[in-house]
Amino acid sequence: MKSLIQNGTVYTNGQLIHADVLIADGKIKAIGDLADVAGDVDQVIDATDKLVSPGLVDVHVHYRDPGQTQKETIKTGSAAAAHGGFTTVGAMPNVDPTPDTPERVSHMVKRNQEDGLVHIAQYSTITTGRAGDELVDIAGVKKAGAFALSNDGSGIQTAGTMYRAMQEAKKAGLPIAAHVEDNSLLFGGVINEGKRAHELGVPGAPSVTESSQVARDLVLAHATGAQYHICHISTKESLAMVRFAKKHGVNVTCEAAPHHLLLADKEIKAGDGNYKMNPPLRDEKDRQALVQGLVNGTVDMIATDHAPHTVEDKPHDLCSCANGITGSETAFSELYTKLVMTGIITLPRLLDLMSANPADIFGLTGAGHLEPGKPADIAIFDLKHEYEIKEEDYQSKGINSPFTGDHVYGETVMTLVDGKVVYERKED
Repeated sequence: MKSLIQNGTVYTNGQLIHADVLIADGKIKAIGDLADVAGDVDQVIDATDKLVSPGLVDVHVHYRDPGQTQKETIKTGSAAAAHGGFTTVGAMPNVDPTPDTPERVSHMVKRNQEDGLVHIAQYSTITTGRAGDELVDIAGVKKAGAFALSNDGSGIQTAGTMYRAMQEAKKAGLPIAAHVEDNSLLFGGVINEGKRAHELGVPGAPSVTESSQVARDLVLAHATGAQYHICHISTKESLAMVRFAKKHGVNVTCEAAPHHLLLADKEIKAGDGNYKMNPPLRDEKDRQALVQGLVNGTVDMIATDHAPHTVEDKPHDLCSCANGITGSETAFSELYTKLVMTGIITLPRLLDLMSANPADIFGLTGAGHLEPGKPADIAIFDLKHEYEIKEEDYQSKGINSPFTGDHVYGETVMTLVDGKVVYERKED
């Protein structure tokens, strides 16, 4: 099967160029002026006035499968990823049963391959049951196919446990992706502690619940030499410590989520559970610091923390509703519209944050780069025309997003995985 993507603006090797892309046998064969081969291919895809980019890479998604398939499945979650232009994702292990043994990790890797429309890399937990202090067989779960370790949704509460986990992860050559949260500092908070929590009459959690554990972990990462990655970083203090640690040789990276980059706690609507997530939306100064982190390189990548829930999980009560929002289907368009079109960051910078950087940092071979010889994992976006984000267009089972109804640019036109079309926009 040969395909030719013609007349697009192609992002390759750090540059945006006007070019064609030839695909054969699931791989990219050539990039350039390839009009002379158009008659020798099985399919021609017209990308005139479109962006042709590497398939996006998201190292932080929740697919709820097995255990909570009323919220999402591997199939629906990966369909949502394809709809958003993602071709490789990392599935977090907060499912039931948790992938905390080599056998369970191997089973999840197989299911991801069987049911996924995109490439799905599998996390193992750090500790048994994603809780407590008993470490998983780290060497064993790597051999079974885990690409990284995380207890996402739960912080490691004991310093000694994290220290030992880092030592074993270093030996195995696996990254630790940490949910940083000291439970003893939550004080029952459901959103960020501050003016908005007071206005809404709900308990607030101080930002030190994150930054204090970041400080602890950076010291441990320095001592062990482990590859340490901070999930959904959200405070200016955390960012300052990461910047300092990088200057002093700590092997640390961090991700920011679109909602923390684009929204602050002042925008939380009373009784709207779609504004509740963990970590919570922070102060406007924190949001601005995160955006500046994209500009100055402190933030290494963007990851969605795609977290689908049922409507019943998100009642009109911030205290009782579940944490989390969907993100796969809105991330690129929201960020392109609000950060690139406004001149805050460049389009190449956004694409690197959402493709090459996460792929390279997590060792996702073949992902994140649109180059000859690489897998034909490609996203095509329409940057010229405004569209409305509509609930009925979501491929995810979850419709829990504060971005529904926004008018944005950067709609996904087509997504290809190994040269096969896995999503195509329906024309009106």
